[in-house]
Amino acid sequence: EVQLVESGGGLVQPGGSLRLSCAASGFTFSSYAMSWVRQAPGKGLEWVSGINRDGGSTSYVDSREGRFTISRDNAKNTLYLQMNSLKPEDTAVYYCVKGLYAQIHYGIDYWGKGTLVTVSS
Repeated sequence: EVQLVESGGGLVQPGGSLRLSCAASGFTFSSYAMSWVRQAPGKGLEWVSGINRDGGSTSYVDSREGRFTISRDNAKNTLYLQMNSLKPEDTAVYYCVKGLYAQIHYGIDYWGKGTLVTVSS
């Protein structure tokens, strides 16, 4: 059974940082691209960032590049999202999602339950 368990969310002040983690199990983690998707209160889903199976290729939605860094540790079956210079508009539930293939942008098939990030003073 595929399981994706996010952690690391919480309340942070504007300009602060958080690192999200996603512990993966039930599949060969190193064989698949992974991504982070978020949903802000009252809004739709937004893809944030993705990483290919070996971490050699990453991709970001335009507004996130430079503030967010996606990474993975295949030895630990863990995906990360380092978020810096956080803004109130980054407030959302952040979901870890598994890709269908080794490359990014070829679809997703499993989702975690999400972790809430709240950026507020």
